[in-house]
Amino acid sequence: MNGLMLILCLIWGFNFVVMKSANGAFPPVLFAAFRFFLGAAVLFSVVYLKKIPLPSKKNLKWYVLCGILQTTYFNLAIQISLNYISAGLVSVLTYSMPLFFCILAHFFIPGEQLTVRKIIGIIIGIMGLFFALNINHLDGELWALILALTSAIAWAVSNLIIKQKLQHCDKVQFTAWQMAVGAAALFLYSFCFENGKSQWSIISIGYILFSGIIASALAFVLWSYILTKIQASKASISLLLVPVVGIISSYLFLHESLKVSTLIGVLFVLLGIFIVNSSK
Repeated sequence: MNGLMLILCLIWGFNFVVMKSANGAFPPVLFAAFRFFLGAAVLFSVVYLKKIPLPSKKNLKWYVLCGILQTTYFNLAIQISLNYISAGLVSVLTYSMPLFFCILAHFFIPGEQLTVRKIIGIIIGIMGLFFALNINHLDGELWALILALTSAIAWAVSNLIIKQKLQHCDKVQFTAWQMAVGAAALFLYSFCFENGKSQWSIISIGYILFSGIIASALAFVLWSYILTKIQASKASISLLLVPVVGIISSYLFLHESLKVSTLIGVLFVLLGIFIVNSSK
């Protein structure tokens, strides 16, 4: 399972580079809509080929809710916040999700008690992101900070639903439906509120293909599977590696600076993950 988690973090981390590069070719929400639409299309093809039956009404309502929370709202909250606060701060607030998820799991998932050790590990990991992303203070509009933080809460609630209500559902089917719902809402938002034109080229199509097939279809199925197999705290804290991989990938492929504080932050993140994963 650790191997699958590492693959997931590498995919989502490298996707930071892809999304940054794609910002020059597409309006950001429209790119997210294209990404999840393609991911949904690929997964629905798999559903058809595997002859997976339509979801039950009981499960479908949860599919739709997760699509709204972790695809539509999550992405909109991030994109709107980015207009008012730094990208690094948005990343930290978004990836505070493990803290909220562990609190929810403590109250709603049997056997997922929030221990002092887990709390310390999560806090150390989040502190590491502050160092890694070179954030010295919480600047920007207060409402934008809160909005970015709600993206983490929405993601945490969605993960709780997966863990509690969709434990035994087909993960390909679930991911396809929630992405389709989310993509439809993102297209609607982009049509109503975004400006700018798409610049189509072989490279920009490559951005959509990687983000849609690898970073969406494959990665979200992988995440849903992992989430139902291991403890909420251990799964979610490992995702703190994603922005770390994003920083290193940006240094390697976009030639962004890599400071000493970044390396210190990476060590804190790894220490936080170790503390949580070594807890009984």
